Amino acid sequence: MADPNWDDLQLFHVVAELGGLSAAAQRTGLSAPTIGRRMLALERTLGRALFLRSQRGYRLAHDGEILFERVSGMQAVADDIAAWHSDAFAMPWVSIAVDSWLSGFAADHVAGIKGAEDGFRICLAAAGPSLALAFREADVAVLAARPDSGNLAVRRTGTMAYAVYRRRGGTDEALPWVSMGTGAAISPSDRWVFENHESAITTWTEDRHLLVRLIAAGAGQGVLPVHIGDSDPALERAGGMIDALSHPLFIIAHDDDRHRPEVRTVIERLASLIKANSGLLSGE
Repeated sequence: MADPNWDDLQLFHVVAELGGLSAAAQRTGLSAPTIGRRMLALERTLGRALFLRSQRGYRLAHDGEILFERVSGMQAVADDIAAWHSDAFAMPWVSIAVDSWLSGFAADHVAGIKGAEDGFRICLAAAGPSLALAFREADVAVLAARPDSGNLAVRRTGTMAYAVYRRRGGTDEALPWVSMGTGAAISPSDRWVFENHESAITTWTEDRHLLVRLIAAGAGQGVLPVHIGDSDPALERAGGMIDALSHPLFIIAHDDDRHRPEVRTVIERLASLIKANSGLLSGE
């Protein structure tokens, strides 16, 4: 047996509420004959008589009264869902995943990514090592490595550089090293210290942002992006930039989504933001 169509149930609710085809036609914009045919089809589908028809209109039969009560409950739920949907999704949104070394930079410059007048919302997050852009875990990403697979649009923009930092005003004596732990080392800059100074490491961490605080607290010297190290008054460079660690930045989006107006806007603004701060990011 076929199930009744929700559109027909909603139309039944209108006819039952207004008591006739003419009034239902005025409300719905459908013709009275069309509504009458659909009500007959609904009765056949349900195998029940829903109306007592007369020249004075459509009066609910016993089964029609039962159905009207149940459809009223369904309509109330549908109205609640519609209200919930309109409240939560009044504006489209763009999810942005940024290399964790750049997440603070992006947050500090959020006004350059989304203005108060924009008709969209954003969700900003630090990109984890397992980020799967091909499966739309983010609409737009700014990453240190070009993805090697997936239906993705990739735009190269800017360069990020690294140097060794220590606490400002500290001793000139040889310092121990602070490093990222091997379990959390996801990039060449994370691995550089234990690949080159493993025996001198006295402190390590699994959190990149704790690495900054440990160096500033005097736990030792360590490798940081220059835009972080140079901007922190508690830190100073302990040498020149490590050229081998410099790398380009890539703005990435799924090829099917990059033409959405709000996604395209975010991509262009991220590119402009990185270009405007190219000297800070590259240490020039």
